[in-house]
Formats: sequence, structure tokens, C-alpha cells
Amino acid sequence: MIGAILGDIVGSVYEFNNIRTKDFEIEDFRSYFTDDTVMTIAVFRALYKCKGKYKNLSKITIKEMQNIYNEFYAIRGNLSYGSNFIHWLEAKKPQPYNSYGNGSAMRVSAIPYFAKSEEELKDMVYKVTTISHNHLEGIKGAEATALCIYLALNGASKEEIKQRIEKDYYSLNFNYEDLRANYRFEVSCQETVPQAIYCFLISNSFEDALRTGISIGGDSDTLCAILGGIAEAYYPKEEITKFKDFVYSKLNQRLQEDLDLFCSQK
Repeated sequence: MIGAILGDIVGSVYEFNNIRTKDFEIEDFRSYFTDDTVMTIAVFRALYKCKGKYKNLSKITIKEMQNIYNEFYAIRGNLSYGSNFIHWLEAKKPQPYNSYGNGSAMRVSAIPYFAKSEEELKDMVYKVTTISHNHLEGIKGAEATALCIYLALNGASKEEIKQRIEKDYYSLNFNYEDLRANYRFEVSCQETVPQAIYCFLISNSFEDALRTGISIGGDSDTLCAILGGIAEAYYPKEEITKFKDFVYSKLNQRLQEDLDLFCSQK
């Protein structure tokens, strides 16, 4: 989860100011966490509160998402929530609104650390996704992201991950230089998740994954939150932990405590 949060923080500077290079400062003083971090933490809180029994995961996730939204209400304008999702968060009885936005994929990075099988993983993803993003593409994007993380955690190679994703979810037949030249801002799962997975697959380290994701542009914070969660699960732990102090410096005390709790569960 720290990888997803770091991806969000690094990408925050470039979300509406895309760059087309890998040459930039990772630990940028201008960066900040966005709604991607907040909702990722909300899903983790829900998973933790289930205590291994996920029958009511959907209900608990809704509660945690609304609670954390209210915690950060004063700065909600800086967190880039979509207007439909704001209405959902503020509703007394929120209902799914057929969204296929990439928000469904950026918030699931904690799930593979709790799931005990692929079947359970998919069930948990469905429960935290369809409460808002019940479009088939929204579900697919969240499931593909979580599966990449799950496979990486369980020792799958990049080629094995690529084969599964291409078999069951998306074509990954991209060209990096073409993406860097032509990819544009996009908030759908179907035009964010496969690009994020591709950037992970062609990377040679955790840091290179982030730099590759930023360099193609698009919805940079969300794209890098997605690939950051995957890269964290795949690359050696020390490649991520060297950025831990930077990540913590961008979070308030409550979010730091949530991240500490997550790390203690891994």
C-alpha cells in the first residue's frame, strides 16, 4: 500500500501538468496526497475492521469511505474527487452509479494482502468496487489491478502476470515511445489500468516504474497509484522503504498510523 500512496504523491504534481520524461525529482516538495491515498486507506480500514470475516465488507467500506471523507472535508477541494463520487460520499444511502472510472482500481492495493485465494480476492474486490463503480469496466479494472498485486506477492514472474492479464482482462500491446508521445489524460479504467500495468512490466526497478508511469502522462497520480501498488508487491522491499520517510512527511498523523497498522499486518 505504501507503493500506491507514493505513486499518488509523486503523481500529484503532474496530474494536470504532464511531463514526457523520466528525469524529474521523486521527492518533490510540491507533492501531496490526493483522494487516491484517502480512499486506499479507507478500504484498508474496512478490511482491518472485518477481522477476517468479509460478509459485510461492502457495508463497512461505505462507512469507512464516508468517515474518512468527512475527516478531510475541509480540504476536499484539493483531493480531486469526481463530482459523482462526492454526491455518493455525501448521500445518506449511497447507491452505485454505473461508473467505470479509474478510482475503482486505485483503491484496492491492500486487498491482496488479506485475500487467501484468487477466489476470495475477486469476491473482496467485487464487494469494495460495486458499491460505487458497478460498471463492468470498473469492476474489471479493479480486479485486474488487485490480481497483478496478488500474483506478484505469490512469486509470479512478469511474463506470468502479463499472460494472465492479456488472457482475462486487457491487451498490453503498447509501445512505450508511442505512449509517451500520444497518451493523454484519461479517467476511465479501460484507458488507465492497462497502461499502468504495461509501465510496471517494462520497468527495471520500483523507482523506474514510477518514472515510467509519470513519463507517459495521463491521470498521473491515479496511474502511478495503480502501478505503484503492483511494483511494491514485485520488487525488493528495500526499493520501497527508502522512500518511507518521504511518504510519511506528506501524511498527517492519522494516516501515518493507518500506514503503520497496514505494515504491521503484512
